[in-house]
Amino acid sequence: MKKTTGKQLITLAVSAALATSVSQAAEVEVIHWWTSGGEQKAVTVFANEFDKLGADKWADTAIAGGENARSVTMQRILGGDAPAAAQFNLSRQFEELIEEELLLDLSPIAEKEGWKDFVRPGNLLAPCVKDGGVYCVPVNIHSSQWIWTNKDVFKKAGVAEPETWEDFLKVAPKIRDAGFIPLALGGQGWQERLTFDVIMIGITDKPFWQKIWKDRDLNLASGSKMLEVFKTFGALRQHIDGGAPGRNWNDATNMVITGKAAAQVMGDWARGEFAAAGQVAEQDYGCIPGPSLRPFLTIGGDAFIFPKQEDPAVEKAQLKMASMMLNQQVQAKFNNAKGSLPVRDDVDVSLADACMKKGLALLKDEDSVIKPANTYLTPDADGQIQDLVSTFWNTPAMSPENAQKQFVSILKYAD
Repeated sequence: MKKTTGKQLITLAVSAALATSVSQAAEVEVIHWWTSGGEQKAVTVFANEFDKLGADKWADTAIAGGENARSVTMQRILGGDAPAAAQFNLSRQFEELIEEELLLDLSPIAEKEGWKDFVRPGNLLAPCVKDGGVYCVPVNIHSSQWIWTNKDVFKKAGVAEPETWEDFLKVAPKIRDAGFIPLALGGQGWQERLTFDVIMIGITDKPFWQKIWKDRDLNLASGSKMLEVFKTFGALRQHIDGGAPGRNWNDATNMVITGKAAAQVMGDWARGEFAAAGQVAEQDYGCIPGPSLRPFLTIGGDAFIFPKQEDPAVEKAQLKMASMMLNQQVQAKFNNAKGSLPVRDDVDVSLADACMKKGLALLKDEDSVIKPANTYLTPDADGQIQDLVSTFWNTPAMSPENAQKQFVSILKYAD
């Protein structure tokens, strides 16, 4: 029988310790749809900050397009091959996963760190909470109702930046006559719907918005103000370019950055693209909330869910990642890169540019804050509205009256 020396025993002990250490480290696959230049800089903040925490590693799975990424995530979870984390919007998109008990309950860490005390506004966390459990991490506050402008293009066209949609429709022909595209649009369903919603809140008000989406007020939906929304939306068709169909949102943003187009309707994530291009807010480009004489700020945003895993090491890493995403310093760095607002109000915003400051000012005014439509509608009902808006946009022969009639019908049966 061969005798084991002391040196061999030490070697075996070290090897065993290393094996245990390796087995406890986890690779955390994260599915998201942040693929543009500005978005990649933002998600890299999360990845780097997580990797700094220890042996666990962020494994990036980027899938272009929110609908595509959510679809892949749902298929994998329901198929038994769930990622460790996945991006969703703060909405009812992952409600089914909570009900089927497929998501990790983050309550222990949420209670320990006091999420409910520092996540603001107070109802921002609401989509994550069900039956006392916390099933997602809100990472930012995004607002959709912005027009981004190229200052030089408006100057060359000799027109002022619009304060209302009526203003925009008046100056758009002069912008085109000056050799520029008045409105850069990405012809995808979600972008068309975003533009429709921005017009809706821009020419109505908060009570109107809530009565339509929250209360499903069919009398209001079939009235003259809603018809004006459809007519204004349809009137924008003549002010885009022929290359719009299928265009990605960040490519449309680049048209404004490079001076090909005067303006783009897009959420505040567009700010990240201007920043990545080295442009200065309110010098090179403008950001107009609305346009509306009484601007509002939506409080939608992005959240991460953490599907249940069989590996305890992965679950431990998931909780670590959830905590990291709400860390005070990480929130400041991530949202500054992303163009969004932080979900906590105790972060350093000294680096905030002029556009971010506009958003922060609106956020402080409760009367200026509204919830996006998808917080009131199921994904199915919300999808039907988007399909209708897209069909109307891409079918010029379809009258605003006909589109409004179909809109009322969808709301009537929406849940």
